[in-house]
Amino acid sequence: MINKVLIVEDEKSIVDILRFNLSREGYETMEAYDGAAGLNLALEHAPDLILLDLMLPEMDGFQVCRALRDQGNHTPVLIITAREEEKDKVLGLELGADDYITKPFSVRELLARVKANIRRSHMPARPEAGDGAGGNQLVLGRLVINQDSVSVRKDNLPLELTQREFELLLFLATHAEKVFSRQEIMEHVWNYDGYVGDVRGVDVTVRRLREKLEDDPAQPAFIMTRRGLGYYFAAG
Repeated sequence: MINKVLIVEDEKSIVDILRFNLSREGYETMEAYDGAAGLNLALEHAPDLILLDLMLPEMDGFQVCRALRDQGNHTPVLIITAREEEKDKVLGLELGADDYITKPFSVRELLARVKANIRRSHMPARPEAGDGAGGNQLVLGRLVINQDSVSVRKDNLPLELTQREFELLLFLATHAEKVFSRQEIMEHVWNYDGYVGDVRGVDVTVRRLREKLEDDPAQPAFIMTRRGLGYYFAAG
């Protein structure tokens, strides 16, 4: 099956570079030069991944990402931005983008991220072999994680998690009490082998997950921080 990548970028030179390199790797591409057109293509043609610039005419990348997620569209979104401000990257992730890459970027790195995000989106969520999950449902006190339905209940009430949030929770929960660094989480949950880049996406996803999961996100009881080392799931 040929995977489709939607490029939403208003600089033609960048579109040409992306289209050439993606096509050479076997991807089918679609292009839009403003946010409104990109949103329409995303909703009408169901690409496997969206490369989304932030600074766009008609609608900016933030608005496009928000509109997609508000409509229940969970297509992986990789933000491409020239902005260096940390708040812009964080806002994009909080609106539901899966990751970001900053211009000027390495084509090799971008292709690796495209491949990883598409692969992840096509994979059913499962714990690793030998992790003691005990079937397709994890019962963890007040939490029940159902791997078949990709759903989580707390106190028998459903939690509305994104796929990435679910995968992060499942990974940590099936390795309870084991601390993972941000780089290790990027490798296991984001599927970025040997990742050495920006790991801020982990922190943002943990914060979003805590807001949905914890009674008091400021005093978490499930997803814990080990200062200077990383994150872990508290067994009880």
